[in-house]
Amino acid sequence: MDGRAGGDRTEIAMFTLTTLPYAAGALAPILSQRTLEIHHGRHHAAYVKTVNDTLAASGAQPGALEEVIARARAEGEAKLFNAAAQAWNHGFFWMSMSPTHREPGGELREAIDASFGGLDALRSALLVEGTGHFGSGWVWLAADSRGGLKLFSTHDAETPADRVDQTPLLVCDLWEHAYYLDHQNDRRGFLAGWFDSLADWSFAEAQFAARGGSGLWRYPAPEATSAAA
Repeated sequence: MDGRAGGDRTEIAMFTLTTLPYAAGALAPILSQRTLEIHHGRHHAAYVKTVNDTLAASGAQPGALEEVIARARAEGEAKLFNAAAQAWNHGFFWMSMSPTHREPGGELREAIDASFGGLDALRSALLVEGTGHFGSGWVWLAADSRGGLKLFSTHDAETPADRVDQTPLLVCDLWEHAYYLDHQNDRRGFLAGWFDSLADWSFAEAQFAARGGSGLWRYPAPEATSAAA
C-alpha cells in the first residue's frame, strides 16, 4: 500500500488562471509589479476559482469559458456569469497590454482613421468614455464583421465574449483595483498612460484580421484533473 486514502477518482475539467504574457514588473510605471501581482494573483484567480467551484457543484463539464458565459447569460445564472465573464475579461485585458509599445498599422490603422478620424481622436474618445463611465467596468475597442470600429464601455462583468456580431480588439479595466495603487483616483491619468504606453496594437491587429472567423483569442480550455468521486 502507498499510504494514500482509497476511493475512486474521477476526471473533472477545471479552468486555470492564465499566465501573464510578460513579467509582473514589465508594465511599470503605468502598472506596478505590486498592482499586477494583486490584480492577477488575487482578483483574477478568485474569479477562476468561483467558476470552477460553481461548475463542480452542478456537475457540469465545460468545453470552453465562452460557452459557459453564453449559457449562464441565457439561463440567468448571475453568480456563474459574473465570475466567468470576469475571468474572461481579465484574460483578455492581460493580452491587451505589452511593455513594447508601437502604433497600430495596416488595415487596423485604416479602420481607425475611417471610424474615428485618426489615432489621436480615438485616444480622446477613449479618455472621454473611460473617464465618464460611472462605477466599475471596462472600456472596449471592437470591430464588426465589415471592419467598422466601435468604442464602448460595459458595467461590472458585462462582456462581448459571447457576442457573434462584434470582435473585441482591446480592453482596459476600469475597476478601481486595476489602477488605484498606482494612480489613486486619477482614472484619466491611468487611461492616458495605458493608451500611450501599454496598448498592444499587435494583438489588436491580429484580432482585427481574424474578425468573424477562426484565430480569435479564446480563454484557455479547461484542463482535466482528478478528484475523489
